[in-house]
Amino acid sequence: METFSNIFIEVRMGVGIKDVAKAAGVSPATVSRALGKGPVSEELRAQVEAAVRATGYRPNLAARRLRSQDSGTIGLVVADIRNPFFTAVSRAVEDSAYRAGMRVILCNTGEDPEREALYLRHMQSERITGLIFAPTRSTLDQLSKKALDFPVVFIDRCGPGGLHDAVVLDNREAMGELVAHLVERGYRRIGGLFGNSSSTGAQRRDGYLEAMARFGLKPEFRLVAPSAEAAQAEAQAWLAADERPEALVVSNSLLLIGVLRAARARGLAIPGDLALAGFDNESWTELVEPGITVIEQPVEEIGRAAMNLLFERLKTPGLPVRKVVLSGRCVLRGSTATRTP
Repeated sequence: METFSNIFIEVRMGVGIKDVAKAAGVSPATVSRALGKGPVSEELRAQVEAAVRATGYRPNLAARRLRSQDSGTIGLVVADIRNPFFTAVSRAVEDSAYRAGMRVILCNTGEDPEREALYLRHMQSERITGLIFAPTRSTLDQLSKKALDFPVVFIDRCGPGGLHDAVVLDNREAMGELVAHLVERGYRRIGGLFGNSSSTGAQRRDGYLEAMARFGLKPEFRLVAPSAEAAQAEAQAWLAADERPEALVVSNSLLLIGVLRAARARGLAIPGDLALAGFDNESWTELVEPGITVIEQPVEEIGRAAMNLLFERLKTPGLPVRKVVLSGRCVLRGSTATRTP
C-alpha cells in the first residue's frame, strides 16, 4: 500500500527514466516508447512496466504534455458547483474518467463569460484531451460557430445546432409536465421564475409559456440571476402583491431555495397559500415539510453519456454532431396538493 512516506522517499531519490531503463535492461528511448504507448512488443512493454513498479518511477506529466498533444486530461467547466445538479454530474464525469485512466480538471465559472474565456485559454495551455462544458448563453452562441483544438461536449445547455456534441434534458417537456400537474390539481394563476443566464432557463421558460397557452391560462414570469439570494429578493416582492400567484414553478434548485425562504418570510403556508414545484430531486426537497414536487434529472446518466460521447469523438473524429436528449421524472409531493377553494 502506498503511503505519503513512500511518495516522499521516491521524490527525494529522484528516480528518472534512465533508472527505469537500467532496471529493465533497455535504452531510455525504449522506456519512453513503452510508457507513451509507442511501437514496442507487449513483452517489452511488460518488462518496462515491471521496472517502473520496482523503481517507483513517477513520470513528469508536465513534461509529457509539452511533448504530446494528448495529456490524458479531461476538462470539466461547470456553471456553479454550489448547484447540486452540477455537483452530481461532476462526480459521474470523474468516475468515468477514472475508470478510463484519465484525470479531470474542474473549473467553476459562476455563470461569468469572462471566467469561461479564461478557463478555455487555460484548457488550451494544458493541452487537454477533451472538454465537458456547461456554458452561459453568450459563450454557447460563440462556440456553436467555432471549433476548438479539442473536442467539446456540452452538458445541460445547448443551442439549436452547431459544431459540438451535447447531452441535455428535455426541458420543455419537463416544465410542461409540472404546469399540467398544477392545472390538474386546481391551480390557475401559475407563475414562473427562471434563471436569466443559461439556455436551460430559457428552454424551461418556453416550456412554461407553451403549457400555459395550451391550457388557455395567462402567463406571468420573472427572470433572475441564478442564485438563491436573487430568487428570494424577487419572490418576496412578487408574493407581497395583492394578486400573488396561486402556484410557482421554478427552474432550478438554487432558485427554489430562494422562493421557499421568501414564502416563509411572508408567513405563507405551502401549499395552502402557495403551491411550489421545481427542478432537481435534492435530499432537502424531501425532508422539508411539506416535501417539494420536483423534476428529477438523470444526473449520473448525463455525466456518463457526456463521457461516452467524448470517448467516441476521440476515437472517430469524423462522426456527425450528436445530441442526446434525456427525460426527467416528476416526483410528486405535498407542496402541490390539490387546491382547496
